[in-house]
Amino acid sequence: MHLSEDLFGSVIKNTPLISIDLIVKQNSNILLGQRVNRPAKGYWFVPGGRIYKDERLDEALKRISFSELGKALTFGECKFRGIYEHHYDDNVFGDEHSTHYVVLGFEVILEEPLPELPQMQHSCYRFFKIDELLMNPEVHQNTKDYFNNEKGIR
Repeated sequence: MHLSEDLFGSVIKNTPLISIDLIVKQNSNILLGQRVNRPAKGYWFVPGGRIYKDERLDEALKRISFSELGKALTFGECKFRGIYEHHYDDNVFGDEHSTHYVVLGFEVILEEPLPELPQMQHSCYRFFKIDELLMNPEVHQNTKDYFNNEKGIR
């Protein structure tokens, strides 16, 4: 369900959003995209997206993975990593109020190459070794937290 900009802005201002993030592994490397939109604009981040009102979780996973990776994933292809919180000082419309996400983190191991990846949320993609992404200041802390077992709520 898509909301008008005004209504969605009010939702962001007054409630947490629920989303799914995808920790995509291939050959022990992690796929990150460089974000083009707020929040976290300009940072390397895992693919993901918000869950819509009345959308079943399995439908959300398929939609989000298809729109972010070009491949519709099922729960059988993913491992649940935990529940995370992401807090940002800005939001998709500007910096007049913050954004709060409650995130369901899922790990997926891909054996085959992905198709050409969509550019709507990320300007470019690359695979990082875990040690490399943890040390890189251009990788957002919320992404780094997926590799710190103390950050997830199990």
